[in-house]
Amino acid sequence: MSSTYPVQGMTCEHCARSVTEEVAEVVGVREVVVDLAAGRMVVHGDGVDDAAVRAAVDEAGYAVAA
Repeated sequence: MSSTYPVQGMTCEHCARSVTEEVAEVVGVREVVVDLAAGRMVVHGDGVDDAAVRAAVDEAGYAVAA
């Protein structure tokens, strides 16, 4: 399964790394690919809870756009 999320507030590689590290800890996530230029991330995994992904992005200090 793959899901794409628009992420607001990322401006640099440090931002992308922070989001990647937080989301990678969510149960079921196999891979996180952040496209800084496009302002989005793709999450690959099985049985990944959408709310948990959004909470992880929030924990990193950013927001998933509505």
